Order: sequence, then structure tokens, then C-alpha cells
Amino acid sequence: MSTDRVYSERKVEFCDRLKGYFNDHKSILIVHADHVGSNQLQKIRIELRGKASILMGKNTMIRRVIREAMVQNPKLESLLPHIQSNIGLVFTNHDLKEIRDVILSNQLPAAAKAGAVAPVDVHIPAGPTGCDPGQTSFFQALNIPTKIVKGNIEITNVVHLIKKGEKVGNSEVALLNKLNIRPFSYGLVVTQIYDNGSTYGSEVLDLSESMLLQKFSAGVAAVAALSLQVGYPTLASIPHSIANALKSAIAIAVQTEYNFKEAEKVKEFLANPDAFKAAAPVAESKPAEAAPAEEEEEESEDEGEFNLFD
Repeated sequence: MSTDRVYSERKVEFCDRLKGYFNDHKSILIVHADHVGSNQLQKIRIELRGKASILMGKNTMIRRVIREAMVQNPKLESLLPHIQSNIGLVFTNHDLKEIRDVILSNQLPAAAKAGAVAPVDVHIPAGPTGCDPGQTSFFQALNIPTKIVKGNIEITNVVHLIKKGEKVGNSEVALLNKLNIRPFSYGLVVTQIYDNGSTYGSEVLDLSESMLLQKFSAGVAAVAALSLQVGYPTLASIPHSIANALKSAIAIAVQTEYNFKEAEKVKEFLANPDAFKAAAPVAESKPAEAAPAEEEEEESEDEGEFNLFD
């Protein structure tokens, strides 16, 4: 069997599998797979077994399958702008946050590489380095404050060696390797989520139910305020409009002889407010608290008779 034929059969198998995943799963997590090794990826597959399936492939093939699947499911078009760079697709019907947490928990520490962009800030802690005094010039070239303690070089202050987003230089790599520091960790990074035709950022999964309710309530309040201001009734503003109308009707009833059920109690209160005071519950007295007051008075009398010169 020729190599071209084997390659073609693999392409057909990949396309069929991808189409099947699109049909069988309602949610897709788009993940970046930079610096992720095959062993690490296999470990993630094992932990997601029965919950999700990971598919890695060429972007051109993925786009082609998506366009073919769009004939039956046009909503898949929202995936196309995100099929770029080194990405993979995680298909699932389970809880998205649970799947995301499993993916992010499989991060492995990695050494810095020259020319790579730092994903996080890198700090060198203060303390002994285990290097002999003959290597002091190496630290001085990187502007790292040091001192010699018991025949070893010791860093005196915490040093911000690499800033997030900067390229790692050869000198920084040499220093980190010398100090046996592996500052970075790599794994699959969830960037976008496709769920029933909608595509959104992965940070949405960090929103709790209380936060969603709070944001929803704030949105309803804003809609109600705007509707009341412009005089356009909406579901959010109608309860407020009815309450305001009732207040206005009661105010008119108070000033006129017209009466209705909701205004009766207000008129009774204005006519005889003392009757409502009598009906109010009286706070229970606490006789036990009176005794300390008497004791304090007795003590104060005794203190008054005290004479420093007796």
C-alpha cells in the first residue's frame, strides 16, 4: 500500500470522525496546544475519557469539514474565525466548567527557552544560589545584587527577571538553568467555547450564579430607569409605573373627599396618628438591668467619701 493512499485514508477517517463529533456533541471547547507534548496530551485524554473527546488536526481540514457540516447546521459558522494557530477541539455534552477544570489542572512545569514569549512574570527569590564567588560577574551582567556569604553567592533582593509578554533572552535562560528554576508551566489553554450555536470567551465559566443574578438585576434596573425616564412602558418599568400611579391616586384622595380602599388607612392615620402609636408594640422592659445602675450609684457615693489624707 502506497504512502499517499494511507495518508488519504487517514484524512477521510479524520473528516468522518470530526463530522460525527459535530453531530453527537452540543458543546466544543477550543484549546491552544502550544508547548504541549504527546505524553501530556495523552494524560488529559485519559482523565476526560467518558466525558469529552479531544481532536487535533490541521486547520485547513477542520475548516473544510466545518463548511461541509454547515449545510445541515449553519450555527457552526461561528467556529470558523477561531480555527487558527495551534488549536485543538474538545467535544463534550457534560458540564463545561468541570471539563475546563480538568484541562487546566494538567499543567506541567517547563524550563525557559530562548526566544519564547514569557506567559507570566518571572522573579528570582533572594537567598543563596549555590554558586561560587568566581561567577559573580555573571550576576553583575544581569544587574542582580549579590553578596558573598560563607563562600557562596547570595542574592540580596528579589529580582524581577522577565516581564510577562517579553521574549526570553539567552542570559536569562542561562541564569534560570543555573539556579534550577523552571518558571513556566504549559498545557492546553481554553480560549473559546461553542455552546449550541453561541461562541464566547472561556472567562464566562468563572461567573457564579450569584454574579449572574446580580448582573441581571442591574440590567433590569437600568432598563426600568430608562423606560420611566422616556415614558415608554416595558415589563421592567410597569410595576414601578403602577406603584407611582397608586401613590399619586392616594395623594389626590387625601386632598379631596374621594375615597377608595388603599387610601382609607392613609386618611385614618392622618386624622388620628395617636391611635396608631397606641397600637404599636411596646418594647419589653428589662428590670434586671436596673440593679447595676443602683450599684453604680452606691459605689459612686462610697467613692465620694474617700479621702486621700485619712
